[in-house]
Amino acid sequence: MSARGTVIQQVVEGSLDSLLSLAEQALWNDTLRRAVMRQLEKRVLVHLQQSASPNRPPQVTRDKMDLMRALIRSIDRAMERRQISRTVVRRLLRVLVVNTILRQSEDIESAERSFMQRHEGHAPPITMVLSPTKVCNLHCIGCYANSSQGTVDKLEWDIVNRIVSEAKTLWGMRFFTISGGEPLAYRSQGKGILDLFAEHEDCFFMMYTNGTLIDRRVAEKMAQAGNIVPAISVEGLEERTDARRGRGVFRRILEAMEHLREAGVVFGISLTATRHNAEEILSDEFVDFFFEQQQAVFGWLFQYMPIGRGYTLELLPTPEQRVWMWRRTWQLIRERHIMLADFWNCGTVSDGCIAAGRDAGYLYIDWSGKVMPCVFVPYSPVNIHDIYRRGGTLDDIYDLPYFRAIRQWQWDYGFGKQRPEEHGNWLIPCSIRDHHRDGRAMIDRYRPEPEDESAADALRDPSYYQGLVAYDEKLQEKFEPIWQQEYLSEIQGGNRRSWKSCVSSQQM
Repeated sequence: MSARGTVIQQVVEGSLDSLLSLAEQALWNDTLRRAVMRQLEKRVLVHLQQSASPNRPPQVTRDKMDLMRALIRSIDRAMERRQISRTVVRRLLRVLVVNTILRQSEDIESAERSFMQRHEGHAPPITMVLSPTKVCNLHCIGCYANSSQGTVDKLEWDIVNRIVSEAKTLWGMRFFTISGGEPLAYRSQGKGILDLFAEHEDCFFMMYTNGTLIDRRVAEKMAQAGNIVPAISVEGLEERTDARRGRGVFRRILEAMEHLREAGVVFGISLTATRHNAEEILSDEFVDFFFEQQQAVFGWLFQYMPIGRGYTLELLPTPEQRVWMWRRTWQLIRERHIMLADFWNCGTVSDGCIAAGRDAGYLYIDWSGKVMPCVFVPYSPVNIHDIYRRGGTLDDIYDLPYFRAIRQWQWDYGFGKQRPEEHGNWLIPCSIRDHHRDGRAMIDRYRPEPEDESAADALRDPSYYQGLVAYDEKLQEKFEPIWQQEYLSEIQGGNRRSWKSCVSSQQM
C-alpha cells in the first residue's frame, strides 16, 4: 500500500485524536489535507446526526449540519490558501472543535455533570460574552454600547480573569466572546486583552473589534497565542463603512486584514444589517470581496437592534427584507459553503434563543459588571461585583428569577417541546425583538436595572413598545407560512417521516 493509502486508512479508521494529529501534519499537503478534512467533516456531521433530538423538526438538524459543513470547508479553504499558521490550526482543531463543538474532554464532562447535579439536571451555558471595557477609539453612529474614548468604565483584570477561570471550573466553558467598547483598547493592572488569551490557552476566544488597532505587532501576538479569532466590523463596502464608522476606517480595516493574513491568524467579519444596507452586505460583490479577496473565514450577521446610542425603529430591516435575508443567507451557506450566520434567521442552528444562560447558551457581562441575559437585552438583575463581595460565584447568577423566567419562555416556546409539530417558530426566536410583548412583560415583572440611560428611555417610550409589537405581528405574518412549509410540512398530514431517515437522507 502506498504512503498516501496508508494515511487515508488511518484517517478512516483512526481515533479522533489521531485524526486531529493527521490534520495538523497535513496542512501543507493538499492531497492529504483534503482527505483528512473530509473525514473530519464526516465525523462531526455524524456526531450531530447521532445527537439530534427527535423532538425537533428534521429540517432543524439539516440546518445545523449545513452550517457545520460550511464552517469546516471555510477552514479548509483557509488552509489551502496557507493563511493559517500551524499554531492557529492546532488550536482551531483541538480547542474549538474538540472542546467547544464536540465537548470531548474529561474536565469539561466532569464540570457539566457537577453543574447538572447543582441545577436540577440543566446543562450549563457553553459560552459567555464579556465586554471588559467601554472605551473605544471610534464614535460610531448608533453604537449599541454607546462607547467612546472619554469613558473610564472597565472591569479590572482580576475580575475578568476570575470570571473566565470560574466559567471553566464550574461550567466547563472553553469558548468566550470578547466585545466592547474596543477590546484592544482595554488596559487594567498592567494587562491588556491579549494577556487574557495567553493566560487561558485551553480556551478559544472570538473578539469583536473595529480592527483599527490591529497592527503588525498585534497580529503577530495573536498568531503566537493561536486561540483568538477577530471578527472585524464592517457596514458594507467603503462608502457605508466610513459613513458610520468614520472617514478612512475602511482602509484601516483592510490594512488590519493584511496583517492578520501575513501572521496566519484566522479572521472573520461582523455585520449589522439595517433597512439601508441589508442587500449590500449579502450581495455577490460584497461576499466576493470579503470572503474571496480579503479571505475572511466566517461572518456573523446581526440584524439592527433598536438599543444604544440614538436607537430608532427606522433602521430595523423590514419584514420583507428579513425574509429575503433568510433565503439569501442559507443560499450562501448551502451553495457556496460560506460560514455566514444570521443570529435571528439562523435561529434553528442554536435551538432558538440562547440568552440567559440557557442549556448550551450564554450570558453577557459588561464593563461595569452588570450581568445581562444578552448583549441586545440591556437589563441586568445583578452585578458580578456584588456577587463576589458576598463571597459568591458565577453559580449564584444562574438561578436569578429574571434569568429563570427567560429560560422558561425559551422552554415553552420550543426548546422543551416533545413533538416537532408543537414547536415554536425558530425563524423568529428572539424574546426581546421578535416577541417584544413577552420580553417586555418579563422586564416589567422582574425589574432588572437598565444598563444605561438609553435602555431606560426605551422602557419609558410608548411608541417604542407599540412599534415593536406591530413589527412583530408583521414578522409573524411573513414567517409562519415559511415555518409551516419548510419545517413542519413533512411531519404533518399523515406524511411524517422519521427524523433519522430525514437526516440520513442528506448527502454527506
